[in-house]
Amino acid sequence: MGTTSEISYIAKTTRDERMTYQTKDSMDSEVQAKDIDREDLPTLVIDTSFGSTVGIVGHRAIIESDSRSHVEKLQPNIARATREAGIDPHQIARIIVGTGPAPFTGLRAGIVAAKALAYANGAELIGQNILEVQHQWMKQIHQCDQAASDSANTASVHATLAVNDARRHQLYYALYVGEDELLPMDIDFPEAIVTHVSDCLTAAQTTNGKQIDLDIVGHGAGRYMQEWSRFPQLQSLDQVSHDGAGVTAQDEAFAVSSIRDESVLDQNPDGIRLFAQTAIMHAKREQEVSAEPLYLRRPDVSVPKPLKQVTYHEESSSGARNNRTSSAFAEHSDARGTDGKGTVDKDGESR
Repeated sequence: MGTTSEISYIAKTTRDERMTYQTKDSMDSEVQAKDIDREDLPTLVIDTSFGSTVGIVGHRAIIESDSRSHVEKLQPNIARATREAGIDPHQIARIIVGTGPAPFTGLRAGIVAAKALAYANGAELIGQNILEVQHQWMKQIHQCDQAASDSANTASVHATLAVNDARRHQLYYALYVGEDELLPMDIDFPEAIVTHVSDCLTAAQTTNGKQIDLDIVGHGAGRYMQEWSRFPQLQSLDQVSHDGAGVTAQDEAFAVSSIRDESVLDQNPDGIRLFAQTAIMHAKREQEVSAEPLYLRRPDVSVPKPLKQVTYHEESSSGARNNRTSSAFAEHSDARGTDGKGTVDKDGESR
């Protein structure tokens, strides 16, 4: 049975068990406000922005990093996640679905699965992009570090360049400082991202007067170490590792403090909890929680240009054909040295 059929089958089964149908209006709103404040709802997280992550909040997630087969494993992993959490699929009351940004095929599969299950269960459906949660994760790490050191560094602020692999030597990215999104989600080549980020952070440092420590985090970050070396504050690539160890550049607008080629969802089981908490927070604040996909890349196809219009006249075309035939015949005859009816002797006379 194909993936689409399997998802439809699970949706139909849970719908029949519950006998609950979600109306079109509630599907459009995608979140039932009456349940937003409940923290105890069985919550399923589905994200296919890189491979796939499926899990019930409070339990370990099932992570598939192979992008060639994660779509086919989506339905079995949903069934496995509910089984390991000790609940039936029809008990899922809230679904948090990753909206990317990510390439088309994998992202679409995860969102379709989430919408089908939400329809079948009458469940809340809340969308959440992966880049913002990467920043929330880095904020938690720095807060824990400060608590462990029992000191607060007020001389610098932390910024996050959250990325996700977009393939074709490109990255999806967004830049965050505190609660602000300094550069909105976009897609570009790493060398262009370096330019955008450098200009933005230099301007931000000029405004607040504090040095900015930059974390680069997300799948694909480790593939472009050479491009990150173009940051003027990055003294040595050997000093910046994948586990977060970094450098401190004195008297500079900003410095790269860590490069992490991993996702918040790789942190099991805390990753899906933070992912869900961020999405629910937006829903409570009545902010955008759409489950529509964030592809960002422009389509490869385009509307073809109109065909060149040619005016056809039978007489003119016929005359032109006759003229072309006569010209071709004359050229052929000249090449043979005759009028086309005979040959010539050595004196040039026809025979």
